[in-house]
Amino acid sequence: MAPGSWFLVLLLAAPLMLVSSGPVRGPNNETVPVVLWHGMGDSCCNPLSMGSIKKMLEEELPGVYVLSLMIGKNVVQDTENGFFLDVNQQVAMACSQLAQDPQLQGGYNAMGFSQGAQFLRAVAQRCPSPPMKTLISVGGQHQAKPRPHNPYPWLTPLCVSGVYGLPRCPGESSHICDMIREALNRGAYSDLVQKQ
Repeated sequence: MAPGSWFLVLLLAAPLMLVSSGPVRGPNNETVPVVLWHGMGDSCCNPLSMGSIKKMLEEELPGVYVLSLMIGKNVVQDTENGFFLDVNQQVAMACSQLAQDPQLQGGYNAMGFSQGAQFLRAVAQRCPSPPMKTLISVGGQHQAKPRPHNPYPWLTPLCVSGVYGLPRCPGESSHICDMIREALNRGAYSDLVQKQ
């Protein structure tokens, strides 16, 4: 297998590993549904991206209901809306879809990719019914460290992102760049920085 292929395999397997570490089964041993929201430039149903992730989840979690959110009446509108539709309208459309889906009424796990992760955070905060059990952020803009005063502590433990470092740091593999990345990861969400 080519060196780059391992990265691709890990990238595709990471969401499954994360879902498996969350509440996969409900109180009656039923499989908890999964809601997916794609990133900008993608669509709910692209067989090379979200479609393959949906299929992988369905194969690995037999019987699971997976809803890949479509924001619009078709795949083209879904893709365009990711670029041009106001985020508040997108979140409202998602909340409406979730509330009207009878298979989600007992709650669901959510997995967002890039801006889809950010928008699912808004869904969790604005639309309490049906309840989101876990939010998994893949490439979203969340920092991965839970804060003691976080009113939604279940949102942050499974984030696969955060502050990475200083853009264009000279010598990306240098010790100085590593120290800068570590300092940014530790300090970006400190009370001192957040209050500024």
